[in-house]
Amino acid sequence: MTTTPLPPPDELARARLLVAPSLDGGLVRELERVASRAAEPLTDVPPSPSGVPLLCVGETLPDALRTDRLLWFHSVNAGTDPLLSAGTWPAPALLTRTVGRMGERMAQYVLGWMLAECQAVPEFTAQHARAHWERLPTGLIAGQTALIYGTGRIGAAVGRLLGACGVRTVGVARTTRSGPPPGSASEVPDSASVAPGSGRVVPGFDLVVGAGEDGGALAEARWVISTLPLTPATEGFFGAARFAAVRGATFVNVGRGATVDMGALEGALRDGRVRRAVLDVLPTEPAAPDDPVWRLPRTVITSHSSGITADEDVAVDFAACWKAVTAGRRPALTVDVGRGY
Repeated sequence: MTTTPLPPPDELARARLLVAPSLDGGLVRELERVASRAAEPLTDVPPSPSGVPLLCVGETLPDALRTDRLLWFHSVNAGTDPLLSAGTWPAPALLTRTVGRMGERMAQYVLGWMLAECQAVPEFTAQHARAHWERLPTGLIAGQTALIYGTGRIGAAVGRLLGACGVRTVGVARTTRSGPPPGSASEVPDSASVAPGSGRVVPGFDLVVGAGEDGGALAEARWVISTLPLTPATEGFFGAARFAAVRGATFVNVGRGATVDMGALEGALRDGRVRRAVLDVLPTEPAAPDDPVWRLPRTVITSHSSGITADEDVAVDFAACWKAVTAGRRPALTVDVGRGY
């Protein structure tokens, strides 16, 4: 794990606040209120005087500001892979991100598509278009298994909502791991799993397995859901080997598009190992009208909209990070720049 030092209080006190020009005026005023200083535009021209440290809020970091002047960058997005891949990250600079209610939004997106599938919404929609009346079998999501890749804030939010609907939730982490040791029975959260051999609780999941132990879980799952970030370790993560282990599950991706080998997914869709695919993210966005992804069988593509970030999310999360930093604590939303999330 890469540990970035917290901004020294004296440096933070004199840092200039730079904000992306795309941010709404109301949000900028709230950032100014939290930081107790006026904001200036975040551009690709280094502000002067050159010795003043910088506190930046935005989507991207210009090359000219990737220097030791950067004290702290708060991303208005949850995914920071474009930010980190665009250039060398200044080693001493703290990086935090915005999550807000994204986990809740993504969980509702996932649940919505699961319910639609069980209630035969795609089939009934097609029948309606043909003015055709026919009863179709429907099912319940309760008692079925969802395999959720990623056990962080977003994956756990998906797990909690699905668990509340009676779905058996299996989380997949980098390794078989979990949260703090449980105390008394009353202290164990609802929908919490005990990782095998650890006796420790993972809120949001009935079971957590390591990424190298997911073969059996893939075969049992009715839904395979990805909330994975994009890192060197997750690029192409869902490839031919993993899809070969699937036995008729629906694949839902709300993480990052490049974590999926699209050729392998197409093969699994065509031979029936993957029942359907719901893709909110793609390796290349937006997909051009002639992109082959639009012709994947039994696939729905949405426009990277499952976890839209609201201005309120940015304001609340920046304020929480500011409170932690000024109290000498590492913010919960700190990004490990070595891992990429």
